[in-house]
Amino acid sequence: MPSIPHDLASFLVEAKRRTYAGLDDDATVAAPLLTGSKQLEHRAPPYAYRDIYFGMGFFVGQETVSRDERVIWSMSYSGGVRGEIRDRDTFLAIYKFLRQALLDVPVEEPYRGPRRFEQAGMVYRNEVEGALDRFHGIETIARHDGTPLFELRYGGGLLR
Repeated sequence: MPSIPHDLASFLVEAKRRTYAGLDDDATVAAPLLTGSKQLEHRAPPYAYRDIYFGMGFFVGQETVSRDERVIWSMSYSGGVRGEIRDRDTFLAIYKFLRQALLDVPVEEPYRGPRRFEQAGMVYRNEVEGALDRFHGIETIARHDGTPLFELRYGGGLLR
């Protein structure tokens, strides 16, 4: 098993808070590597974080962390708002709530958001298994009455 750099989890928390969770698409790089994608980046040498994704209502993406120009960690994800949700205000409220949950990412599990987060009549849940070197999880958002609104699956770990 590869050894986990002691400061990788802290860097991931900082990077996530300074990109999508904190800035939404305002953190997007002007000229993404892949046409049609959104690309978010954060650097704090020796680390560099990159998140590239496609889509909005349903989206897929990949985050990578490089150390000294070599990719050492990655996470892929896919999911989004339920297909029957078409109302723009509801759509925007769900993603605003998601970003609030993601700002609360814990350093002990720096993948998505906390295990549970509640605000604005919605409940975020994050079920994850594994550790920073190899993990997978599912996050959901529902109304307080249990009506499902959003689902995302993710997985990743240290590269070797």
